[in-house]
Amino acid sequence: MKQSGIYKLAKKNPLAVIGIVTCVIWLIAAIIAPLIAPYGPFTQDLPMRYDSPSTEHIMGTDHLGRDVFSRVIWGARISIPAGVIVIVISTLFGGLYGAIAGYMGKLTDEAMMRVADVVMSFPPIILAMAIAAALGPSIMNAVFAIVIVWWPRYARMMRGLVLSTKEAEYVSSAVALGEKKAYVLLKTIVPNCVAPLLVMASVDLGNAILIFSGLGFLGLGVAPPAAEWGVMVAQGVAIFQYWWISFFPGVAILTVAMGFNFIGDAFRDMLDPRLRRQI
Repeated sequence: MKQSGIYKLAKKNPLAVIGIVTCVIWLIAAIIAPLIAPYGPFTQDLPMRYDSPSTEHIMGTDHLGRDVFSRVIWGARISIPAGVIVIVISTLFGGLYGAIAGYMGKLTDEAMMRVADVVMSFPPIILAMAIAAALGPSIMNAVFAIVIVWWPRYARMMRGLVLSTKEAEYVSSAVALGEKKAYVLLKTIVPNCVAPLLVMASVDLGNAILIFSGLGFLGLGVAPPAAEWGVMVAQGVAIFQYWWISFFPGVAILTVAMGFNFIGDAFRDMLDPRLRRQI
């Protein structure tokens, strides 16, 4: 029996399987958090504050007696969707922006890409911190700040892809048939440029979650007492002798980021013709 490409990829790249399993577990945990979390994310039990990991609290409790395990599970409902929203908006806006710039060319291309270059001239995390600090701590402001620094990456990639694709014969044929510019761009060119963009998005998803948690750690993301992984790590750093308060949220961030990076690498291998022939 002929083995499927996915099976052979999983056999050749076990990290892809680890990434998929890890991310699926976290996604399921986020969806059914009310069913598997033994306590609410804000439920306090002051007599049990700073309780080390035990059978009653498998990940211990924090400075207010809140169950760390429950808060980590509920935190997946904030951190993962926030990262997904950042990547989706950045991919759609940056991809369309770069496609228009590359297809129109000349002065339009020059003007549009100089805007992207200005944004990219700043260190991403520093610019995101400045924007988040100016807007104030909240989920939407943190997401907006990350999107502002993230979309130019997709714009530059899509522009390069469009520039190399619009000279193809099938594009020239569509133009010769009298198709409108919008049709040629959106129906003929963009569909042939999407795959590299999706690979980049799948790899960036873990990084977006990492930066979102970083803003929360710095007090520029979700405001306490929200159960968000970056905020939880920050709360544990000041009292590091109670290591479990920051350790378990940190492990959550690490596993999700690595999981999505493994998936992105495998996705790239599947779409790369040279690597696909070896699988």
